[in-house]
Amino acid sequence: MSKPAPEHRRPEGVTDETVEAVGKLSAAMDHVEDARGHMYAFHRLMGSAESTLEEAEAMLREAGHTDLADTMDDEILGQNPLPGMWSFQMVEAFDDGFYARAKGFHQRALDDLVEGKRHVFEAEMKELRRTPGREGHETRPADVEGDPEYDG
Repeated sequence: MSKPAPEHRRPEGVTDETVEAVGKLSAAMDHVEDARGHMYAFHRLMGSAESTLEEAEAMLREAGHTDLADTMDDEILGQNPLPGMWSFQMVEAFDDGFYARAKGFHQRALDDLVEGKRHVFEAEMKELRRTPGREGHETRPADVEGDPEYDG
């Protein structure tokens, strides 16, 4: 039976419970990464919204609706989406705070518990679910003839 690539193999002496716990931590970090991506999307959308609002304000002014354009300029344009912060500041606060701590903790857990190896749980799950020798079920991209762990 073939095995995952060396960088995904369970270190000697690591229990199922530890592999599962580290896998769950990695899954949680996937959610944190998704949340971070949404924050960056929010940041980009707010930048685009600000530019589009500026265009709308100019168009309202050109159309003779100076009262609305003035209100928009006073109450909307340049405003903080959250108290004291534009979206870039929100992203920086997240990156420098929670994200940095969570990412650092995740790496510490990987280093301390599974010799820094990533996706050990997933690699083992893949081995349980794949069919050796079946096209599209190869162990890893390096599955080639002559590899002692090649399973055809």
